[in-house]
Amino acid sequence: MKKIVLAMITTALCSVSFAQVGTTVKEGAKATAEKAKEAGEEVKAAASSQPEKTLHKAKAKVHKAKAHHHAESAKDAAKDIPK
Repeated sequence: MKKIVLAMITTALCSVSFAQVGTTVKEGAKATAEKAKEAGEEVKAAASSQPEKTLHKAKAKVHKAKAHHHAESAKDAAKDIPK
């Protein structure tokens, strides 16, 4: 009986840990995607004329902010893994 309860507790703790790892990976991937989009907008801004240049720079700033947010979320989720 004790072994069954111990196995159930271990399974519950592992599932919580896997959920945190999944969140960390997902947020890290989102941050990477946003950084790639930011770089793309910067390249477009460098190659375009003035009206379009401003638009692409603004989009790049938005992607940078989103990437920062996702990186922070991934960092926070990673801190919760050992708990």
